[in-house]
Amino acid sequence: MNKLLATLIAGFFAVGAFAQAPAAAAPAAPAATKMEAKAEAKAEMKAAKEEKKAAHKAHKVAKKAEKMAAPAAAVAPAAVK
Repeated sequence: MNKLLATLIAGFFAVGAFAQAPAAAAPAAPAATKMEAKAEAKAEMKAAKEEKKAAHKAHKVAKKAEKMAAPAAAVAPAAVK
């Protein structure tokens, strides 16, 4: 029984010492890397969104130009007769 008690008390001291140990400084560096990677990914997403928006706008303008040209082409032959 004495050995068991001594082991338990030693264990409690070890756990207490472990809980009070200062945090390691190593995780701070990967956090900065993660933030940089996240910022880079965000910038890439924004650039892709802008490209998509520009392509959509160009397509819309082209479609409108086609639509405006189609009635003019249909009217021209009728006026020739």
